[in-house]
Amino acid sequence: MTGKALLYGLVAGAAGAAAMTLAEKIEQQFTKRPNSYVPAHTLERLLGLPQKPDSERLGLNWTMHWGQGILMGAVRGLMAANGLRGPVGSFLFMNLRLLADQTQENMTGVGALPWTWPKDEQALDLLHKGVYAFTTGLVADALLEGPDQTPVEREGWTVGEKA
Repeated sequence: MTGKALLYGLVAGAAGAAAMTLAEKIEQQFTKRPNSYVPAHTLERLLGLPQKPDSERLGLNWTMHWGQGILMGAVRGLMAANGLRGPVGSFLFMNLRLLADQTQENMTGVGALPWTWPKDEQALDLLHKGVYAFTTGLVADALLEGPDQTPVEREGWTVGEKA
């Protein structure tokens, strides 16, 4: 089951990255926000590559953006196969994705701590990572069967008390 969960998770991650990319492009039409090259700068530093102007970083940008989105999907596939499913599983996964981004960006010196960003940038990052995480979750949950989650009857901690 692990191999299937990883593979279907990669597919789900690709769907999530596509949905996030589409959402970003639609948002940019309204906000006029330029493309971010933080993914390219981060990958450049992680790989120890020489710095290039942003105009020459599109390949690195897409490699990091799509690569991380697809690879992180494998984690969501494992989550779905092991019972961390639905909106709660996707919310937990969104936080994991944010943590992965921030850890890499800050350890390379490319990023800044999110609470130092302008509020609109914080909101947009949460929105786009949410689109990614919930789309990835929907696809992973649809492709993978989770374990039996029938609740087990048990007495609560108020055992012995009568209502």
